[in-house]
Amino acid sequence: MDRRMQKTHTAIFAAFNKLLSKKSYSKITIQEIIDEANIGRSTFYAHFETKDDLLKEMCQKLFNHIFSDDLQAEETHDFSLSKGQSNTSLTHILYHLKDDEKNLKGVLCCESSDLFWNYIRQQFSRYITNYLLNVRTTKSSSIPDELLINHISGSFVDLVKWWMHNGMKETPEKVEKYFEAFIFPII
Repeated sequence: MDRRMQKTHTAIFAAFNKLLSKKSYSKITIQEIIDEANIGRSTFYAHFETKDDLLKEMCQKLFNHIFSDDLQAEETHDFSLSKGQSNTSLTHILYHLKDDEKNLKGVLCCESSDLFWNYIRQQFSRYITNYLLNVRTTKSSSIPDELLINHISGSFVDLVKWWMHNGMKETPEKVEKYFEAFIFPII
């Protein structure tokens, strides 16, 4: 993507995020995104076919970053020196969810919230496959890996839903400890 297209893409995301902080996803129109981004309708459609496609790409960008192997120092946290420790990676994920709380509330209160939860579950399943299952000392022959991955991913999504529903009062570190208490005995 050339620099001009990247600049437009960034403006669309910034406009969408700003609108999400003020109102729910379902109440945001493409016209409002266009107006806020100061672009034309054809420019928007050159980047995204629908508002759902914009949401989908926003989720993908968010999850590609928060599930990244290369953790960088950030404004609210710094895990750059922790090199692949599972508890640090989980805490990093939770920090990003907390940092994006305003935008996420707009997305999670709409008819497309399942899209968000499906993406986080898919990404977390990949994370579990790459990290958590590799730290097991012995493989339980009675539980197939696919079932274990599905169970752990569902537990993580449910934990995040609980945390968000309760106003994210607990720190990401504390929520990660809850997760460890639930999951590590079965791994």
